[in-house]
Amino acid sequence: MTAAKDAAILDASVEVVTFGCRLNAYESEVIRQRAAEDGLSDAVIFNTCAVTNEAVRQARQAIRKIRRERPGARLIVTGCAAQIDPAAFAAMSEIDLVLGNGEKTAAGAYAPALADAPRVRVNDIMSVRETAGHLIDGLKDRARAYVEVQNGCDHRCTFCIIPFGRGNSRSAPAGEVVEQIRRLTAEGYREVVLTGVDVTSWGSDLPGQPTLGQLVARILKLVPDLPRLRLSSIDAAEIDPDLLQCLATEARLMPYLHLSLQAGDDMILKRMKRRHSAQQALDLVASVRAVRPDVAFGADLIAGFPTETDEMFANSIALVEQAGLAFLHVFPFSPRPGTPAARMPQLERGLIKQRAARLREAGDKALIRHLSAQVGRQLQGLVERPGTARAEDFSEIHFDGMAEPGQVIALLVTGHTEKHLTASLV
Repeated sequence: MTAAKDAAILDASVEVVTFGCRLNAYESEVIRQRAAEDGLSDAVIFNTCAVTNEAVRQARQAIRKIRRERPGARLIVTGCAAQIDPAAFAAMSEIDLVLGNGEKTAAGAYAPALADAPRVRVNDIMSVRETAGHLIDGLKDRARAYVEVQNGCDHRCTFCIIPFGRGNSRSAPAGEVVEQIRRLTAEGYREVVLTGVDVTSWGSDLPGQPTLGQLVARILKLVPDLPRLRLSSIDAAEIDPDLLQCLATEARLMPYLHLSLQAGDDMILKRMKRRHSAQQALDLVASVRAVRPDVAFGADLIAGFPTETDEMFANSIALVEQAGLAFLHVFPFSPRPGTPAARMPQLERGLIKQRAARLREAGDKALIRHLSAQVGRQLQGLVERPGTARAEDFSEIHFDGMAEPGQVIALLVTGHTEKHLTASLV
């Protein structure tokens, strides 16, 4: 990379505002790189999320705010919300260009020469068949790196609009993934996170249909200098035997799995069109703990799904303790236009908020249980910022002493608060 291009990437006149998931965070770095290569200046690019109505509202609010603050800047909106409803963003007078998810990382997408091109460039995402192995040197202001190994989703959960923003499932070839991780490791990153929309489906569209576990094993074998490999959110329906073997034998594969559970009641899971039952989720957790006792689990849970009764909700509350979850992401149900769940009998918003609060309270108690069990242990932490590190099991650690972000350090846990561990340097 040339010095001129380095300067362009660091050009403060181009800002990328990211909403939503880790995959968006990774793609925002590709966008930043593309914009610099295309010679874009004095612009703000919004990489939006569509998982909830609130995410879309926040994006629109941010666009209006930036337009007031930077009246002369070129405002570009992309991401899932733009892909799903480009007309709504095109109707905003503040916006100069709307790009689809298939276009946002393409070479030339941000070239000033295209300023007179159509204001909306959003193609059919379902026609996209490949996931490019974008090579980047790191992620701005982050201690760990993310690598996109998969995109899109073949499943059609009744509450989810994301497949219409991301398209069908497609996998990055294993060789490209390994090369990307080699590059990031050589740049000094001590932890890499494999990310995607439905990571457990990786390989199903590749020749021979390799598994996610086979990809993980290949990475750990071919990039021996990488200290820590982590998985982002995975489907609770299955863990392939190769992945289970890696968890059992590979200490460099971090002992933390974030499960896309969504509910703990079988009828609600069925109405969500999920591929697992509550018992199957518990069996999966048990199978992983049997081979990796130090593993911690997080989960996504939705409160107030249509038709959810008090008893059904109680089953989701119970699952938090039954599965021994440590970290919860709780989402109050938000009907997304165009999804089957939006047409189901809805609960009152007040009840949904109340149930979400109760789920978060259960999550707070679960986190405290998990943190209290770590007191007295010596842990390895990846420093995220001065005085704060992340343990292998994803627990946040606040420590006394000096260590640079990106370092992996040994810490003795001395206590905890309601949210994080406290520790001292060893």
